[in-house]
Amino acid sequence: MAENQLNKVAAITFAFWVMKICATTLGETAGDLLSMTLNVGYAASSLILIAIFLATLVGQLTAKSYHPLLYWSVILSTSTAGTTMSDYIDRSLGMGYVAGSAMLLTLLLIILAVWRANVGTLSVANVKSLKVESFYWAAILVSNTLGTALGDFLADSSGLGFAGGALLIASLIALIVLAYFFTSVSRTALFWIAFVLTRPLGATVGDLLTKPLEKGGLGFGTIGSSAVLLAVLIVSIIIVSRRKAPAAT
Repeated sequence: MAENQLNKVAAITFAFWVMKICATTLGETAGDLLSMTLNVGYAASSLILIAIFLATLVGQLTAKSYHPLLYWSVILSTSTAGTTMSDYIDRSLGMGYVAGSAMLLTLLLIILAVWRANVGTLSVANVKSLKVESFYWAAILVSNTLGTALGDFLADSSGLGFAGGALLIASLIALIVLAYFFTSVSRTALFWIAFVLTRPLGATVGDLLTKPLEKGGLGFGTIGSSAVLLAVLIVSIIIVSRRKAPAAT
């Protein structure tokens, strides 16, 4: 990976994927904490979390360089907003997981297609301008919302349960890792597939952690799970930020 200090997003390393999964799992538990545990509701929670997302996004877009804490704050806010937005689409609007997922997948493909048509590549090594970064964060917000719907479908409607859904997604991610090391498949394509899949992994793991034992979960609850995941994410950001500055991929 060649160094390029102009790139404003995180380098794609093993640590990146660990933090991405942690952030998306936290997004699931924190989103459920607000909408269900605190009984704020899906619509109101979505508005609150979208406002937080927009606030962190403005900070990220106006920053002149890569700032780990700011970057991961936006990732986390897209994940929490995606959780409640997906729940609102699937449950409050009554679209269901399949129709909701299909709509979000179509929207994501449109964003990626327009991005590629305008820029010529979807590589995150080229996230250096306002236009490209806007495409980048739009794709991330929709992919995290899509991932929530897919994760909820696997956990609630597929018959696999929370653990089974998490195992299936983890197996698919393992296949992507093998494709990365042993095939010539486009690294950019593998990145975006993996990025989408880590969200349903976070959704199913988040549900596994928080749901009660009688529903197939571990019963840790949204408050305790969110607190532990937030602590792990913050420590990871601190450790990684003390290392060498991120390189472009």
